Amino acid sequence: MKGDVYYGKGIRELEDQYPELYELVSDLNETVWDGKILDYKTQKLIAIGITASRADPRATKKQIKSAIEVLGISKDEIVDVLRVVLLTSGMPAFSKSLQILNSVLETMD
Repeated sequence: MKGDVYYGKGIRELEDQYPELYELVSDLNETVWDGKILDYKTQKLIAIGITASRADPRATKKQIKSAIEVLGISKDEIVDVLRVVLLTSGMPAFSKSLQILNSVLETMD
């Protein structure tokens, strides 16, 4: 991934307290976000879909925000992903994620 950005709580504490575990997490992060087959943008859109389908507002917000800021992913591209969320996970997950997307866009204006 573009730098070590971790959304899980507690990961940063590993760096000081358990450096060997932090290194494992870091290595896994680099292995997953390598862009060898699927480019990084596609991987990020998948991550948005997964967090949105789980109705995880914190993770969804962070994924959407970094997608826009780091990769310039458009609102329309994210809404396309959220349409799949609507189909696979239902209206509540879709609606909540759309609200998150709109709130992120409002704060970026």
